[in-house]
Amino acid sequence: MGQSRRLRSGPGGAPRLETGPERCGGRRAGGSCAAMAAPGPRQCGGGCCCPCPALRRRLPVLRWLPRYNPAWLRLDLVAGLSVGLTVVPQALAYAEVAGLPPEYGLYSSFMGCFVYCFLGTAKDVTLGPTAIMSLLVSSYAFHEPVYAILLTFLSGCIQLAMGLLHLGFLLDFISCPVIKGFTSAAAITISFNQIKNILGLRGIPRQFFLQVFETLRRIGETRAGDAVLGLACLAVLAGLRAMKSCLPRAAHVEPLPVRVSYHIVWTTTTARNALVVLFAGLVAYSFQVMGSQPFTLIGSIPRGLPPFRLPRFSMTTPNGTIPFQSMVEDMGVGLAVVPLMGLLETVAIAKAFASQNDYRIDPNQELLAMGFANILGSFVSSYPITGSFGRTAVNAQSGVCTPAGGLVTGALVLLSLVYLTSLFYYIPKAALAAVIISAVVPMFDAGIFRTLWRVKRLDLVPLCVTFLLCFWEIQYGIMAGMLVSGILLLYSIARPPVKVSEVLDGDMLFVQPWSSLHFPAVECLRDAVCSHALTAASPPRSVILDCCHISSIDYTVVAGLAELLQELHKHGLSLAFCSLQDPVLQVLLSAGLEGFQHFPSREEAAQAPVLLVRMRPDGLEHPLGSIVPAVSLLVPVPHNSPLAAGQRKVLDLR
Repeated sequence: MGQSRRLRSGPGGAPRLETGPERCGGRRAGGSCAAMAAPGPRQCGGGCCCPCPALRRRLPVLRWLPRYNPAWLRLDLVAGLSVGLTVVPQALAYAEVAGLPPEYGLYSSFMGCFVYCFLGTAKDVTLGPTAIMSLLVSSYAFHEPVYAILLTFLSGCIQLAMGLLHLGFLLDFISCPVIKGFTSAAAITISFNQIKNILGLRGIPRQFFLQVFETLRRIGETRAGDAVLGLACLAVLAGLRAMKSCLPRAAHVEPLPVRVSYHIVWTTTTARNALVVLFAGLVAYSFQVMGSQPFTLIGSIPRGLPPFRLPRFSMTTPNGTIPFQSMVEDMGVGLAVVPLMGLLETVAIAKAFASQNDYRIDPNQELLAMGFANILGSFVSSYPITGSFGRTAVNAQSGVCTPAGGLVTGALVLLSLVYLTSLFYYIPKAALAAVIISAVVPMFDAGIFRTLWRVKRLDLVPLCVTFLLCFWEIQYGIMAGMLVSGILLLYSIARPPVKVSEVLDGDMLFVQPWSSLHFPAVECLRDAVCSHALTAASPPRSVILDCCHISSIDYTVVAGLAELLQELHKHGLSLAFCSLQDPVLQVLLSAGLEGFQHFPSREEAAQAPVLLVRMRPDGLEHPLGSIVPAVSLLVPVPHNSPLAAGQRKVLDLR
């Protein structure tokens, strides 16, 4: 089946190829350059359907590669180069945040690009080291490369298992306030961690509160060269960022000089990290040639590619060998926090850009891609990686059409490792610190506090708990925030809102739970019914339970409703149900509740008077006021019956 293609203006003014409508698995696909994210059997290159839908589902590259248009190649090359110029300086800087030698940042920056090209479902996402993940690695890898690489391997195995078991829904239990609290605290922690490099201080501890104390105590030891260079780099980066945000989009009808000027400014502002680091390196090299060096440099970086080998499952120290079991115990909760936060960051970024650029992703396939990327990354000495929001934004704004742009980014990192590591020696630490601070400052969301105060103040509790405790230990902050969010969630389940209203001059009581009933909520419902039906000055004669909002119940709820039926009947009141959804009705019918009666709608329940018949288990009638357990039957009364004129009465069978 043929398809039409047309050029559209993509993000940042870059042109974007859009595929025309195309049948795929009963859906219409289109919108992104390659329409690569839509699942289902699609017509491949020459018009023949791919014979292996399962293989195409697990290898998304087979969805877009057979239809790859040569016109997309230029856009993918530009995007890949733009991301590569961003990732190289960031990788060197993030290794410092992780407490590892600079080369490990580069080792972590290429394998994810290659793997995601074949397994990823979002054309914009780029995998690699990030500020958040580097901060987590510094907490759980103890600044030891062996620990960091093993953490990468184990995290990848956990992520791969989650993808195969379709456990991506677990990420939904990490609420937005917890995420915002963590990222805002991480932005402050990472930024302040780089102040020592801006000021040229050494020997500053990494624990946040000790770091603040020592930095303020030793601020008099500031190196003037590092401080001036660091502040200048910060100012330039901030200026270029502001320039890019204010850059008007150049239309195709503009004169050629205007369009050329636009692309020059856009390229300069996009590659600002690389340009600032290059400028700082040239300044440092100039001073080195003149025989003085006022800056602190990152020093020598091993040249060449990392060896491809299995991660080490033990570590040799001067005091002996640390076995695998002890290393796992040392990492502790990090084996849960690192893979979950990595998945959360990647899936959130992928969903955001998929929505912005009109294509779909498969969260479980994203888990598989992340798992394979980390497992294979551990073979090349990578520390844990995840999706980068900043670099993904650069990728999208560059007009990337397919994940093939990641191949260009990965190749650029490999070329840097082979040919440019000797030049990295002259990069000042202050310049890398400025790159990190410029990247993480936007992560601090001051407006979230104001928003939650206006929208729902209770959500400020997990936000503040996470935000404050992350300054002590990251794992404590995340776990405490999730615990508080879980408690709030469970409380809302255990205490659902219940609306109680009286009709027919108080003869009928309508009770309407506003959410599904689960076992913690049954006592709350019983208390609400009994407090209105049994303690009122003029109690109603019947209670109608409106179940329109109840989509599921469990056995404990059924048992609680049976007890409520008996209790109300004991006091001469009837209980009926209305607006039952089919799954709930089937459960109640299967339970065989004594005296169970239901009506299709609330209106029918209000208009259909019922007779309350109380009978002994032996089949004989029993007076209503008796305390003998009885079987209760609710019998509809025809509207033309003499009893239908008003109130419910007890049918005397004698």
